[in-house]
Amino acid sequence: MTCTDDVTESKILLAEYDRLKEEQKTRIGFRDNLLYFTLAATTAVVAITAQSGQSGLLLFVPAICLILGWTYLANDEKISAIGDYVRDRLGPRLRELTSGDGAVFGWEVYHREVAGHALRKRLQSAVDLFTYLVLPVVCTTAFWCSPVVQPGLVLASLGQTLALVVLGWQFLRRTEL
Repeated sequence: MTCTDDVTESKILLAEYDRLKEEQKTRIGFRDNLLYFTLAATTAVVAITAQSGQSGLLLFVPAICLILGWTYLANDEKISAIGDYVRDRLGPRLRELTSGDGAVFGWEVYHREVAGHALRKRLQSAVDLFTYLVLPVVCTTAFWCSPVVQPGLVLASLGQTLALVVLGWQFLRRTEL
């Protein structure tokens, strides 16, 4: 391969890097907004339930949390995958082309090594679990304790609870990575 080919390939790799980082930035914004939207939707359902006295409405909270929680996790996985790809594939390939010795995209490694990174990751996981698991379980429990429990809704709530357990497991699994 000639020097011109290396320069062209380097430009292509840098363009790919720019595009991936733009996608990652967009996904991070979307993922973070999902958390806020989930809290707002949950608050709205609880307020409507309190106003109307219809405890069956509380079962919308687990449904909301399941749908938005899975979407949150899918985006989080893609965000991490982009970082892994840049760090493990794109960076080494660019370093090879430029005959460099150090990391090409140093931030991809550095931010993981900063003091407190593991603690912040655990705290974020706790917030995620509270939002997408604890809040809907509290609402389901409140429904179960209400005087208007109906067998069909109890079955639906048990299905939701099982799905929430799976969702919680997925959140915990992502934390361990």
